[in-house]
Parts: sequence; structure tokens; C-alpha cells
Amino acid sequence: MANRLAAETSPYLLQHADNPVDWWPWSPDAFEEARRRDVPVLLSVGYSSCHWCHVMAHESFEDRATADYLNAHYVSVKVDREERPDVDAVYMEAVQAATGRGGWPMTVFLTPDGEPFYFGTYFPPEPRHGLPSFRQVLEGVRAAWTDRREEVAEVAGRIVEDLAGRSIGYGDGGDAPRPPRPEELGAALLGLTREFDARHGGFGGAPKFPPSMVLEFLLRHHARAGSEGALQMVEATCEAMARGGIYDQLGGGFARYSVDGAWIVPHFEKMLYDNALLCRVYAHLWRATGSERARRVALGTADFMVRELRTPQGAFASALDADSDDGTGRHREGAYYVWTPAELRGVLGEEDAELAAAHFGVTEEGTFEEGASVLRLPDADGPADAGRIESVRSRLLAARSGRPRPERDDKAVAAWNGLAIAALAETGAYFDRPDLVEAATAAADLLVAVHLDEGGRLARTSRDGAAGSGAGVLEDYGDVAEGFLALYSVTGESCWLELAGTLLDTVLRRFTADDGTLYDTADDAERLIRRPQDPTDNAAPSGWTAAAAALLSYAAHTGSSRHREAAERALGVVTALAPRVPRFIGWGLAAAEAALDGPREIAVVGPAGDPATAVLHRTALLATAPGAVVAVGEPAADGAGGADGGGGADADTPALLRDRPLLDGRPAAYVCRHFACDAPTADPERLARTVGAVGASAGA
Repeated sequence: MANRLAAETSPYLLQHADNPVDWWPWSPDAFEEARRRDVPVLLSVGYSSCHWCHVMAHESFEDRATADYLNAHYVSVKVDREERPDVDAVYMEAVQAATGRGGWPMTVFLTPDGEPFYFGTYFPPEPRHGLPSFRQVLEGVRAAWTDRREEVAEVAGRIVEDLAGRSIGYGDGGDAPRPPRPEELGAALLGLTREFDARHGGFGGAPKFPPSMVLEFLLRHHARAGSEGALQMVEATCEAMARGGIYDQLGGGFARYSVDGAWIVPHFEKMLYDNALLCRVYAHLWRATGSERARRVALGTADFMVRELRTPQGAFASALDADSDDGTGRHREGAYYVWTPAELRGVLGEEDAELAAAHFGVTEEGTFEEGASVLRLPDADGPADAGRIESVRSRLLAARSGRPRPERDDKAVAAWNGLAIAALAETGAYFDRPDLVEAATAAADLLVAVHLDEGGRLARTSRDGAAGSGAGVLEDYGDVAEGFLALYSVTGESCWLELAGTLLDTVLRRFTADDGTLYDTADDAERLIRRPQDPTDNAAPSGWTAAAAALLSYAAHTGSSRHREAAERALGVVTALAPRVPRFIGWGLAAAEAALDGPREIAVVGPAGDPATAVLHRTALLATAPGAVVAVGEPAADGAGGADGGGGADADTPALLRDRPLLDGRPAAYVCRHFACDAPTADPERLARTVGAVGASAGA
């Protein structure tokens, strides 16, 4: 019989609905049941595309004897970390504090009051690699619960007290928090330079993750300060990733991370957030340099998202699994993506297979498992015929499409869709791809229709067009606002600016403390053992820095001092962290670059459909000036309200477009920052020089 998870909507929870374990979803009822039975709670946290989650499920949760033991002595609770990032964050912090490391599956034992007292991640079915077996852990925890209850309570109490002491607060003494100054951003650059892998790109060693937010900071730092070293780190990293196995050389899109330091062998799951962030990074690299490879990768990644992750409702699914059927009934990681020389010959014939093996690095020994290779590009472009290579690529892609496909987690996460909206809107605008802008708009429409209620509150997830039960967290509000602001800049449709303001007002009202610090959950959210609060980036921008960046952009669009001050207070944490952990505060550093530069406010006024308006608008969008905001629209009627929003026939005109007439009857661009404006211009080349629109001369 199916367990209680059969009634859930999360694809990850549904994967466990037929386990013999009597799973509960996260709920007060589960903890009440543990209290009634006087047993501990086993909390198991994972996500649908997590390889080792699948392994532990098959080894332990599908095993009848293990399930019987769990059912007799525990209340077992299964959580999808993507649906409940607040639960995941609180207990992951405890795991990392206690063990020095974390990861998924996360295995935590709790009292019926939700207090953790024993931790781990993956446990094997038999002892190996220095790990006890899962059964040994279960028996040891049960013995401690039965025979040493006071010790368990003492440990749990100490952990909860330690977590409570980790809250971040500016306090009411000393100077007010402030954004980083040039010297702190310079110190961050120096720290990144020390950790940069000059041979392979990226930062640190294996496993190596795409440093998307850090790359955005480096691009902005180069634009503001002229640091060639910052740009070189971006170019080297993006080149290495684009040539490596982490990038799908046939179908586009990026895998989650590389298991080695040279980007050769990926962990094959493909996540929406990685691809949205990297699509934007490569588009911004093209904008800064005109790089043809950056253009190809940006468009290839955008096309992957639309082709492989778009749902029938217009949103974007969370992930593709790392594992798939290898054609023999076995589920293996990477089976969909890897090739042997014999498989190349079977598709291409001898001559083209030889070319493909040399071009994509396929060897008889293999670079992965069982003699298979991950496709990648050589370190230098060779003389191979481009047309022939494209023919090889398209034939391999067609053949691969006949393989059993990885499973897709088709729930839509608000935050990650916000990132995708921003990436697709900008990429579509840069490269004259209105279909990408339309895809971004459709996803935004879905978020408004399904995720956003009349009170300005977001649901975290949806599936099949129905909202999930989990409340949105801070990253949802920050990233969706970011997406809406990007969509406004590209389309000129003021509804997206207004909706971003609605979301950011909720941030100020529900997520912001009196001293300007931010929490990951709303003040009326479910109370956990601690209210999560983390300003550092993980795989995506932290909610704290995502909200700060969106507040800053919204203030530039509207002239709102309230939003500007909130952004600056929030960026105070970046001032403290930038010199110490720059790799983990990249999006905050990027926002700080925007604050230092202004950010610049670019208003383009002119009749819709006028080619001169379109050229000025595109030039404005290609501005490399950090965090520059763009508004485009018809000139306001005479007597329109000023920047304070008062009076006039067009008081609803967005602030950047007010009091902006045509220039001698021609479309014009206005550029302002730090409360001062340049003279308006109708000349796209002059505008490009003013805002650093390098890509404007490269064309689409």
C-alpha cells in the first residue's frame, strides 16, 4: 500500500510513496504522533534529481526489514528541500555545525519537539568507507533514546541554543551599516585572485561548481574599475566550462557541477537555477566583449531551458535527473549523455566517428565509467570543417533523443523561475530572439496567476498549474522581483515594475528586521527551532542579497528613498563578508558594484515601433555599467507628474519616463546617476559610450 506521501504533489515525495516506510510529510501531525508514541523522528531531506538520495532510497527505504524497524521505532518524515528550503536550511546548519560538512540526502534525528540530536547524510546498508551502516545508526539512536534520554535532551538543548546564537543582527550601537566601499571590493577581488585556478578556470579544487554569482561581480568590477584581471578570470572560467563536459556539447545547458577540477566529468543532473544563472553570465560576457562563443553558449542554454524544462503551463521545471535507463534496464548516472567509440561508429560510420572522437574527446579507455566518455571540446580549436562538425553534432543529438530520457522534476519553484525570466528576457533582447522574451513573459504570467495572491504573498512552488502549500521564502521574493524588473526593462510594460514593487513591499514588511537585517522566512511563517537567516550564496543567490539587489534596482527605477535605504542597510553584511569569503557572497558583491556606480538610470523615450526608439532601447539594454536600469516608453503628456509622483495627466507614468520629452521631435535617451543627469541624446553611439555598451557594435 502507498504511504501518506501518495497525497503530496512534490515529485520527490511521490518517488517515495510506494516505499514500505510509513513516511509522513512535514506536518504538526507527524510530531504529535512521535510525542504520542514517545519515539524520535527520523527526518530525511533530499530532492528528486539527487543521485545519492536515490541510492539510499533503493538500499534502505525500499528494504522491507529496514522499513519495519523504522516503522516500529520512529516516526519517519520525508522533506523535499526544494519545497521547504526553510526546513532544509535550519537542519543543514545543525548538520554542518556538528559534523563540519553537509549534503543530501540529509539524515537528522529529532525529538518530538523538532530539536536535532544526531546527524548525517548518506548512510550505506553495510559499514563501509568509515561509515556505519544505516541499521547500526538506527539501533544506536534508539538505544540512546531509550536508555540515555537525559543525555539526548541535553545534546538537543545545546544544539538549539547554539543555533539561536547564530542570528545576524547589526545592533543599535556604532555606525549604521553601509554598503562596501571600493577598498572592500578590492579586497574581495584580491581574495578571489588567490583562489583562482589559473590552469582550469573557476575557484578552488574538485568538486568544482559554476561560480555564477562571482562571475557577475567580476564582470561588473571590470566595467566600473577597469580591472583586466577580473575580466580575464571570467573569460578563462567561461571558456573552460564551455569546452568541458559540464556543458552539454550536443543539446546545450549545464550540469550541476564537475566531479574533477578540470570540468571534464560532471554530476549529470541539470538544474533550472544553474542554467538560468549561467545563461545570463554568458550573455553578459558577450555584452562586455562580443565573444562569439559566449553568444553561442548563452543561446544554447536558453534554448535548452525552453526545450527541455518548459512546462505545458508556461513555467519552467526544476531539474532533470542525473540517472536514466542505460538501455539494459539499469539506472545509471550519465547514461543519457555519454558515448563510446563503438556507439559513435554505429551512428556516424567509421570516417565521421573518427572525426567526432577527436573533436569531442571520446577515447577507447573512456573518461567516465565502463569505457564511456563525456563529450567535451579540445583545448584549442582545430582545423575541422565547421559544417561537417555541425552535421555530426546534429546526428548524435538525434540519436541520443532515442535513448531513455532522464526523469524531470516538473514542479515550478518561484525563485528559479524568476532567475529564468531575467535570463531569457535579456538574452532574447540582446540577440533579437523575441521567442525567448515571449517564454519569459509566459513564465511571469504563470507566477502572477498561480503563485501570487492578492495580498502580495508568493507560494513557493506549483505543479500542473496548481500552487503548492509551502509559503514563499525570501529568495522567491528577491528573484521573482529581479525577473519582473528585467522583463520591464526589456518590454516596457509597466505592470512588471508595479508587481516587483508589490513583492518588495512584502519583503520590507514581512522579512526585514528593524535594524535592516533580513530573514529567510516571513515573520508569520511556521515557527521552526530557529528562524533561518543566511546572507551567503549557495547554488543560487541568497535570499538576502537577491532582495538587496532587487530593492536597489527598484529604487533606481522609482526614486524611492525607502527602498534605496533598505538596500544599503542589507548590503552592510557584504561589507563584513567581502574581504573574508568573497566566493560565497558574489551576488552581494555584484549588487555593491551597482550601488557604487549609481546604478545608472537610463530612460528611452520615443514612439513605439519607431526604429530609432528600438535602436536606443537596445543600446541601453547592452549597457555594461553595473546594475544599470532601463525604462522605455512613449513620452509623457504635458503636465505629467514629477519624480515625487504628484499630479499631472500622466501621474501613472513610471518615474524614469516623467519629464522626458523628445529631443527636437526625435526619440531620445536620458542617463542619470547620483542625482545628476547627462544631456539627453538621440545618438546611439554617444549613448553607448556613456553607458559602456560594448556589444552594441557587435550586433545580434
